[in-house]
Amino acid sequence: MPREIALFGVYLPNLTLLFVITLAVGWGIDRLVAWSGLYRHAWHPTLLRASLFTCLYGVLMLYVYH
Repeated sequence: MPREIALFGVYLPNLTLLFVITLAVGWGIDRLVAWSGLYRHAWHPTLLRASLFTCLYGVLMLYVYH
């Protein structure tokens, strides 16, 4: 996979695209967890959302760059 992508003539790191993909997937999982009511069992829902995003981003980066 190339290390950068061109967007309207501007070179962006490949991690930017992974960030956007992670936002979309994380949003979908967040909506699913909120719909099912699992946030009631979380001590701090915002911390859970941040850790979910961090884990998804890390897994995606490992998959692409390994």
